[in-house]
Amino acid sequence: MSLRRTLPLLALPAAAALVLSGCSSSGDAGATGDDTSGGAISVVASTNVYGDIARTVGGDAVDVTSIISDPSQDPHSYEADARTQLAVSRADLVIENGGGYDAFVDTMISASDTSAVVVNAVDVSGLDPEAEGHSDDEHADEGHSDDEHADEADGEHDHEHGAFNEHVFYSLHSMGALADEIAHELGELDPEQADVFTANAAAFADDVADLETQAAEIKTAHDGESVAYTEPVPGYLFDEMGLVNVTPASFSEAIEEGDDVSPAVLNETLKMFTDGRVDLLAYNEQTSSPETEAVEKAATDADVAIVPVTELLPEGDDYISWQQSNIDAIKAALDR
Repeated sequence: MSLRRTLPLLALPAAAALVLSGCSSSGDAGATGDDTSGGAISVVASTNVYGDIARTVGGDAVDVTSIISDPSQDPHSYEADARTQLAVSRADLVIENGGGYDAFVDTMISASDTSAVVVNAVDVSGLDPEAEGHSDDEHADEGHSDDEHADEADGEHDHEHGAFNEHVFYSLHSMGALADEIAHELGELDPEQADVFTANAAAFADDVADLETQAAEIKTAHDGESVAYTEPVPGYLFDEMGLVNVTPASFSEAIEEGDDVSPAVLNETLKMFTDGRVDLLAYNEQTSSPETEAVEKAATDADVAIVPVTELLPEGDDYISWQQSNIDAIKAALDR
């Protein structure tokens, strides 16, 4: 089933700059890629994660612009410029994360005279509990099983998990499904190469399946071990590995939203490390604050393994090598 959709249009001058702010501080971000496609299918992706998957599927038939590609930037906060607005207005296909993660994309599309097909990764994933046909029970099984495990592992605290984790690019299966959807939409735009797109997506899915096998092997060895994170970036990957998130939701949600962390919540979070209740800390390198630095120090002092994670592809990586590095780092940390 196609997940294509067209957003309502609001004509504005293509050179008009939009100033959009998100929940966390970050540097300025600019689109990367050519402004003209030279006959290729023009694809605009909100981040280089989705840009890479589109390029893997589309090959030479696509010209890809990734709006945010600097690993030092926080995608939750973005200031659009005229060049990015122009790229969106000329796009044939736009790929966004959805789930509130990159709402600036919808804003730019609505401000552009474009009929671009939009692929929403959250919609494709089926992980959003508010999505049509997706029950809360299914969501708990697929994306938030860590919540009920956390309650079992630490009965003295109510972590109050339940906010949707929009970082679906750490859900391996979801990215395989996304590649299939991108192949479908590219095939609609260029029917002569539809078989090529399908084959490329299948090859990508094979690579993803290998990563899933490795995650399952980690689950066999470490099922039920406790982990924490400064933000829920790797949550879906941890779920797949059977790891139990014990981070107080009020801490990770405040960090993600750029809000202050209360002293009581910070103390509760730090106490997890001094009490020896955490086997691994995932630290989002793209968002740092005095609170996250305090958590990192507590983990270091308690000799808890720290695994850095990012929301964007590091330079020189594609999606598969990026997640392979994440899996290798998590395995090494748990095996030590």
